[in-house]
Amino acid sequence: MSGLGGLDRPEAPTSPGAWGEQSGEWLTTDGEPGPAPRRARRAGAADPVKALMHRHRDLCARAVDPLEIAAGLEAHGVTDRTAARFLHRDVFSLAEEMYARVPRDDEQPADPAPLTPPRARAVWILLSLLPGAFCAATVAGLHLTQGRPRQAVAAAGALAVILALRAALHRGPLATPHRAPSATTRTCWLLAYAVLGDGLLRAAVAGGPDALPTGAAGGPWPLTTAPLLALALSCAPAAWCTHLLAVRARRRLSASRALQDFATSAKPLLLGAFTLYLATLTALLTLTAAALDEPPAYARTLTLGALLFLARLLTVHGFTQAPALALTAAASAEATALATVFAARLPGASWLATPTQTLVATWGTSAIPTIACGAGALTLLLHAARTLTRASAHAPRPAPC
Repeated sequence: MSGLGGLDRPEAPTSPGAWGEQSGEWLTTDGEPGPAPRRARRAGAADPVKALMHRHRDLCARAVDPLEIAAGLEAHGVTDRTAARFLHRDVFSLAEEMYARVPRDDEQPADPAPLTPPRARAVWILLSLLPGAFCAATVAGLHLTQGRPRQAVAAAGALAVILALRAALHRGPLATPHRAPSATTRTCWLLAYAVLGDGLLRAAVAGGPDALPTGAAGGPWPLTTAPLLALALSCAPAAWCTHLLAVRARRRLSASRALQDFATSAKPLLLGAFTLYLATLTALLTLTAAALDEPPAYARTLTLGALLFLARLLTVHGFTQAPALALTAAASAEATALATVFAARLPGASWLATPTQTLVATWGTSAIPTIACGAGALTLLLHAARTLTRASAHAPRPAPC
């Protein structure tokens, strides 16, 4: 299998498209049919399709559409070249025969319902708008209050934004039916660094908080709230881009007759959705920076937004390990940069801060999050170009409400 090790397999072992030990016995490493077990050879020596159905009986039994079988076979490594050895021109034709030959109850209709793309619902549209609305209200409250009331507004606003974001990620296009490792801590760190990181790093390199003027929010160093507000507002465009990608991909999947044809047509859809999200985030950042009278930090905000969007997009389609690793690497890089600067104050440890100080002196404090998030986003984009352009990534599955 190609990709980032084994990270291009969905994190749903019980799904029809999941990789199983039986598939490893049936297929060799290049996707060609391998030696079938003795029982399967006896059952289908003169009928290779029957032997293949025996190997993937769970997939065939649970499939509600031939496209689901085709996507599952592709996930198991069956290619159009493999289908030719079963006297079929492509995997889709092979899947249609397998679906037609599966015994079904008389009550079940012979012709399954056509594959329909998910529809936009008012519930998830409203939920995707809440994080941006609560974040905007919190930022406005911080600029209108002083002292302890400001601290109360900040705490209440942060809690409201977190709860709204959690609700948006559990309903609609950004929700995932798969069991994914929690990325809450790493995401919160990346967002907190977007607000506090540059000022804290600048203060640490300059010799401490006393070396810098007090920030606009009354803190010991300057805060940047425009990136956080833009990212919160971009939750709605992220949901819409994910929804559009799902709709277009399902339509292309229904019209495709070969796996390579679908992969060729799906790649522009993925890049288009990604570009549309970045363009929307750029516009939101420009507006928020002008409204808050802050310089727009395009580089570090766009790379962070790209990282979070691609991580969620992959997680939604069942690829959970690569996003977790990318988020962990980016958060660890930012934390390491801060830790080395403070650790350099220990006797004889001044060399620890040399790499960070060199980056800050050359490209500024934004270089740290830009490089960390940019590297992670680029890795996930390459990974998504290989995994989200496969038919198995868009196989029919129960959609959350």
